[in-house]
Amino acid sequence: MSRIESLLSAAETRRQSLQLPYAGALSPDEALELLQSEPRTRLIDVRTRAELDWVGRPTVAEAQYAHIEWIRYPGSVPNAEFLAQLAQVADPDTPLLFLCRSAARSKLAAAVAAKAGFVRAFDLLEGFEGDKDSAGHRKTVSGWCWRGLPWAGA
Repeated sequence: MSRIESLLSAAETRRQSLQLPYAGALSPDEALELLQSEPRTRLIDVRTRAELDWVGRPTVAEAQYAHIEWIRYPGSVPNAEFLAQLAQVADPDTPLLFLCRSAARSKLAAAVAAKAGFVRAFDLLEGFEGDKDSAGHRKTVSGWCWRGLPWAGA
């Protein structure tokens, strides 16, 4: 089994065990490895523009990164063009890794994408900043940043 097949198998196992309505879920480390191993993979960052500006973003190959807000800022209104914007950067069989702050919006985005026919939609577990610690801070217990994966801060 190739490394890509192994990563996708892990995602599928999570899909089955968690009964996910999309192709599966990958840890941040697995997601980075898939991005590095499979050039067609796209990291779809669904956070707001403000989050990117104030917090930072993963540093992956530009051709593999797309920012498509799930919720618009300001105003916190749903992005009615989400699927149309996604279709501009991916085909229905493109491996898509959805990322948000803590893996809440990314799950919703992956589910909507899968329902729209994007058959390789995956949630990126833990998100960019991860869960809050006991003091209410992020980037201290889980997530892309905490795991030391490449990112550029604001």
